[in-house]
Amino acid sequence: MSLSRRIHRSIGWFLIVPFLVWALTGLVFFIKPGYQGAFASLSVKTYPVSQPIHIKPQAQWQEIKLLQTVLGLHLLVKTAEGWQQLNPADMSVRAEPSNTELELLILDAMPQDAGRYGKQLQATAQGFITETGVQIQLDWASLTLSQQGKDTELINNLYKAHYLQWTGQKTVDQLLGVVGLIALMLTTVVGMRLLLRRR
Repeated sequence: MSLSRRIHRSIGWFLIVPFLVWALTGLVFFIKPGYQGAFASLSVKTYPVSQPIHIKPQAQWQEIKLLQTVLGLHLLVKTAEGWQQLNPADMSVRAEPSNTELELLILDAMPQDAGRYGKQLQATAQGFITETGVQIQLDWASLTLSQQGKDTELINNLYKAHYLQWTGQKTVDQLLGVVGLIALMLTTVVGMRLLLRRR
């Protein structure tokens, strides 16, 4: 067996696992099974504003939102630093309420997809977790919710596997990617050389 063939075969064996991982995860990304629930948006439930309110805009405000939820009125303003929530009465920064109130706010939003979130909620150090195992986090400043279930975590891990992010160490993963690309180019070059030799 010639040296070129041995090199081509060795690199080919080296690339079998990355190619299989890339092909299988690429198929998942193309079909997108379970994506709808895994990356579904979840928002707080709002109600018609129940009382008039006078707002005097400040120069640094870029956007203003006035919402009413099960917890009452929420005045959200956006500045160059991001969103913050103010007390409509005196325009002071509104502190994050107790876990009991936050739980009430999230429970009010969960019926948007009862099959995914269920009806029970438990507070954890990372936020809240539903009876179905979905983690829900609330950004109080912007009054936005985010959710992540086991399916979300699985798809994110498949994404990492697809792009050779196998170790969790950025430098090592980048090195793996470079090595993989170099090996792929070598396989292509050697394969073309063998093909031309046959002719």
